Amino acid sequence: MAVYALTGFSLVSLLSFGYLSWDWMKPSLVTDVSMDPMEKSLPPAFSKPPHIIFILTDDQGYHDIGYHDSDIQTPMLDRLAAEGVKLENYYIQPICTPSRSQLITGRYQIHTGLQHSIIRPRQPNCLPLDQVTLPQKLQEAGYSTHMVGKWHLGFYKKECLPTRRGFDTFLGSLTGNVDYYTYDNCDGPGVCGYDLHEGENVAWDQSGKYSTFLYAQRVSKILATHNPKEPIFIYVAFQAVHTPLQSPKEYIYRYRSMGNVARRKYAAMVTCMDEAVRNITWALKKYGYYDNSVIVFSTDNGGQTFSGGSNWPLRGRKGTYWEGGVRGIGFVHSPLIKRKRRTSWALVHITDWYPTLVTLAGGNVSEAEGLDGYNVWPAISEGKESPRTEILHNIDPLYNHAKHGSLAGGFGIWNTAVQASIRVREWKLLTGDPGYSDWIPPQMLTNFPGSWWNLERLTDSVRKSVWLFNITADPYERDDLSDQRPDVVRALLKRLVHYNRTAIPVRYPAENPRAHPDFNGGAWGPWASEEEAEDWEGGGGPLRNKNKKKKCKICKLRSFFRKLNTRLMSNRI
Repeated sequence: MAVYALTGFSLVSLLSFGYLSWDWMKPSLVTDVSMDPMEKSLPPAFSKPPHIIFILTDDQGYHDIGYHDSDIQTPMLDRLAAEGVKLENYYIQPICTPSRSQLITGRYQIHTGLQHSIIRPRQPNCLPLDQVTLPQKLQEAGYSTHMVGKWHLGFYKKECLPTRRGFDTFLGSLTGNVDYYTYDNCDGPGVCGYDLHEGENVAWDQSGKYSTFLYAQRVSKILATHNPKEPIFIYVAFQAVHTPLQSPKEYIYRYRSMGNVARRKYAAMVTCMDEAVRNITWALKKYGYYDNSVIVFSTDNGGQTFSGGSNWPLRGRKGTYWEGGVRGIGFVHSPLIKRKRRTSWALVHITDWYPTLVTLAGGNVSEAEGLDGYNVWPAISEGKESPRTEILHNIDPLYNHAKHGSLAGGFGIWNTAVQASIRVREWKLLTGDPGYSDWIPPQMLTNFPGSWWNLERLTDSVRKSVWLFNITADPYERDDLSDQRPDVVRALLKRLVHYNRTAIPVRYPAENPRAHPDFNGGAWGPWASEEEAEDWEGGGGPLRNKNKKKKCKICKLRSFFRKLNTRLMSNRI
């Protein structure tokens, strides 16, 4: 099947550094297991449904946790991970909305129409309303469900809000990034508004409180007022450590010896978030939840290297399909785990949390739901092999063409100009433009020498559109085997074709000026009436208003800002 689409422009290299060996490679636990996604393993026999606390951090780099030999202090996270199960073959998505949508739905982006970029504040778009969400499934199983933190799954109409998608309560922001104290968010020059919400109302009274502290305090309050005999699910989506780089001064002071200012502020934010997790854990113990709890910790994407983050020794950064963009920090801490205090190399993806947690809760994951995730609890708790053998990282048909990609370069079955990536067992394939491809050591190593692959990136990479790596043997993606193993390339291209046949059209509508906070009381929030929402829905392609004609000036301005937003994407998402 021939596939034609657009793939993206290359990100400009900012820094080039040498390679420092870090031997953490382990043999893969994934074997050649042929299993349908719905053939799930049975959960362990719990006496009662466990309390589930899911903690998601924002833009935390792979290197930026203590147990990855970081220069950043995370004593609580280190302790929880050491006493639980560290997931060292764990994958997420390269940017915010895709990871959150796959967590909440258990489906790949291509199956929700969110395979391109993020949901932007002025777009009439949100997580498709026909998707049954994770909190909705947990509600069916008798859980009280609460969300604290960053939503970023759309809000143009009330039906898109967290409280309409399965959460009993919500305190947090709807957009992608806000000021940590004022909760203001600007989506371009002069397009600014307040974004902190309590339920479906604007929480004006909470302005001035540092969000990491505010969110931890809210979790503690929820636990204090809930009956621990009744199961509870709390989704804690910290804003930290996304830009803007803001932290209380006392946390910055302890990193005063760091020469890189961005890294210093970023490190302070990570340590502050670590203390927030400590306070949440303390509340679980104080109010009687801990012994029957499951704590899942996950990052949402790779770190942004020019904003203080580090994915060392992995290649790439946030927004790319290199390992630095998609391999995440993850661990599970629970007294209910059978084999604790170990590291798991079982293949796990963020879509797996949906069926895993619903199964643990005693809920029903039916075959009709067509999930892309697997129940991986036996792999986590008992050390069994993962039922997952492959991951579709994504297929993005709207990203600009890679200059040197072609259908011929894909053996006539796949246009290699299309941005796509897939992993099958130990093999990982990338096509199109995967994004910024350097290896960047921690920013404090400012005088690190150059090395041979920097020359490779500046010459060979820009003329390529296909890469193949044995990720088990080469997790740093140094040795491109696409020329040596055309048989594997062909096989993985066929898997891309298979997945592409199941993809639904992309939902990426034009921005609408009605979303401007000035028209909505100075705050970001739902802006489309029921009638307007119906006009933008339905159909296969990008959502568009079918009835209203756009004024020429507005169209031109919108086009200009969309192009500007695309170029500044890595700074804003």
